[in-house]
Formats: sequence, structure tokens, C-alpha cells
Amino acid sequence: MKLTAKKREILGKKVESLRRQGLLPAVVFGKETGSIPITLNQKEFLKVYEEAGESALIEVEIGKQKPIKVLVTETDIHPVSDEILHVNLHAVSLTERATATIPIEVVGESPIVKSGEGMLLTLLNEIEVEALPQDLPPEIKLDISKLTEVDQSLIVKDLPVDRTKVEVKQDPEELVVKIEHAEMAEEEEEEEEATVEGVEVTTEKKEEEEEGTEGGEGTEKSEGAETKESASEK
Repeated sequence: MKLTAKKREILGKKVESLRRQGLLPAVVFGKETGSIPITLNQKEFLKVYEEAGESALIEVEIGKQKPIKVLVTETDIHPVSDEILHVNLHAVSLTERATATIPIEVVGESPIVKSGEGMLLTLLNEIEVEALPQDLPPEIKLDISKLTEVDQSLIVKDLPVDRTKVEVKQDPEELVVKIEHAEMAEEEEEEEEATVEGVEVTTEKKEEEEEGTEGGEGTEKSEGAETKESASEK
């Protein structure tokens, strides 16, 4: 996977003008490269990032320089539009281990979930690992077809990872997925919804009471002012 980039001279708030041109501000940083501000074609980056995520190596060509192998380490996202505003790219050495967050993809079908008796709870969507950049997996596929009974689960140490190359940084006993009774899981969801609704109702009532109090104080002050004015006139 490759990206073509150009060195960037526009910095700070002025980068907004680049975004309007379909360009994405980014920075390549590393021990050997230092910090290099660059611009990327936004559409090209999104296409590559969708495939690479934060664990696959990407080659970045900056002008006529030798391509730099990088990992996407951080993306700044607009809180409303979800548009990527800025990207940090870490230039890695193929001889040094790197840390990355790897997504967990649940595959297969559990017979008890298919029958409707059980419901799958996914408790962990990603894990942190350490490996040489070329050994980092793009994702970890977890097969749930062997989960045939309620209360069965799979934990971190069950993840199919080549541990001779990849070190998993998370607790090996941490739950990844678990099968619950379908009815129990639905009841828990209903309880959570009821709790949320109760909080909202309580909050609204409190706000109404506060508004009433503030209104009362305001009325009293207004009446007091009128009394003083009347006394002054007299």
C-alpha cells in the first residue's frame, strides 16, 4: 500500500485552506526522519486507511525521496462531521518492535445463537500488541462456531495469534466474547434503558424546579424594585 505526499509549508490554522482543496494535513515522525509536515490526497488516504487501519505498513513517497514505511498512529476527527482533519504517521524501523492496536473480527456462527436461545456479547473489540512492523496482523479473526452452550466464552489467550512473533499486551484472562441467555440479555438491555430514562426524567424535573426557583427570585426582586420606586415617588 502506497501514498503519495508533498512537503507542507502551510501550518497552524491556515491548513483549513488545504482541506478545501481536498488535501489532508499530516505529519511523518520518527527517530531517523524527525518531523516532516506533509499533505496527502484525502480520497487516496481514506481508501488506503480503510484497508490498512493502524496495524499495516504503508509506504509514503514524499517527492523524489526514498519511500518511508509508516504506521498510522493517530487521526484527528471532527466531532460533528466525523471528517478526518489531521493524521500522524510514525516512520518505523523494520528491525525494531512497534506497538499497535489490532481490531478483533468475530467470524463463524454459534449454533445456540442461531437457534435464538443464546445471545452473543462482544466485550472486547481490539487489543494492543507488540511486534516487528512486518509481523503486525491487520486484524485478528475469532471463530465463535465452537460456542454451543450458554455461559461459554472466549478470552484473550484464545485469540489465534502467532505468539512467537506477536506479544499480546492485554490480560490473557480478559473476556472477549460470551454467550448469555437471550431473555437475560434482553432484560439487562431493558433495565439499562429504564435507568437511562429515569436519569433523564429526574434531570428534567430538577431543571424545571431550578427554573421555577430562579423565576420566583426574579419576581421578588422585580416587586421589591417597584416598592422602592413607589416609596421614592412618595
